Amino acid sequence: MIPAQDTPPRVLFAGTPQAAVPSLEALVAAGADVVAVLTRPDAPLGRKRVLTPSPVAQKADELGIPLLKTARLTGESGAPVLQQIAGLDLDIAAVVAYGGLVPPAGLALPRRGWVNLHFSLLPAYRGAAPVQHAVIAGEDRTGACVFQLEEGLDTGPVFSRFERDLRQDETAGEVLADLAVRGAELLARTVQQIHAGDVQATPQVGEPSYAPKLTQADGRIDPAQPAVVVAARINGVTPEPGAWAETDEPTPQRIKLIGASPDHGSADVLAEGRPSGSLVATKRTLHLVCGDGTVRLDQVQPSGKKPMRAVDWFRGQDPDRRFITGEQS
Repeated sequence: MIPAQDTPPRVLFAGTPQAAVPSLEALVAAGADVVAVLTRPDAPLGRKRVLTPSPVAQKADELGIPLLKTARLTGESGAPVLQQIAGLDLDIAAVVAYGGLVPPAGLALPRRGWVNLHFSLLPAYRGAAPVQHAVIAGEDRTGACVFQLEEGLDTGPVFSRFERDLRQDETAGEVLADLAVRGAELLARTVQQIHAGDVQATPQVGEPSYAPKLTQADGRIDPAQPAVVVAARINGVTPEPGAWAETDEPTPQRIKLIGASPDHGSADVLAEGRPSGSLVATKRTLHLVCGDGTVRLDQVQPSGKKPMRAVDWFRGQDPDRRFITGEQS
């Protein structure tokens, strides 16, 4: 049993994307002694492929916190970083989407181990893309958990959690942004409680599900599916890896779809007599005919162009233009 401490916890923060930045800020604001930040190396971004520090690295520089950069903590490349971590005299390590595994030797270094903020209601959606998969699956609730990191994939006991509703018109990016802010407060509070000895973790209960990383192929939309399924797929892969559909002949185009919601009630009359994949414009909106109704499309992005209102794009198209269904490809 590790005794509770009166001094602020010495914390290593591990994270990489923008969704992890609020947690770093919250830990600092809560008075934790963040002695170092672990993040992935600079990555090439943009058309010119300029090496760019991660959002977490940029925030750590702004806060004056020393950085440790590595793509992995395992193997020969990870050993020097583990040695540096061992010399930090850590109470706890806090992880938010770092993007690499922590080997057993690393897990044992902080006195109170490693805790992870995960954006799902564990044991649901263990893995790299929990928010995206929850939206794609049409879940009506999600949330976040702070759990004890162990060797298994997101299997550790849970210290704290919160829940929130999911709307059918929310994109994964919008949900993640909200969870990142609310989860940051949960993480900072839980780290302080662990350090003070005021909280105990409880084992995960229920059947686990998994959320592997998504690819561009996962973003392909098939209008032959039900409207709620199509809208959930579009929103679940927005902004990454991105939803897309292909227009029919004579000039096929790949069109990125940004945000959608299933139509309800009178809007579904637009689908009558029209095959799946048809596009129907009203005064202000563009509707995609699906297997059992229609979906309202918010924005589209043709290849090489900026995002625009979907109905504005369609006004420049052949009125009989359609999106290809899975049956046609």
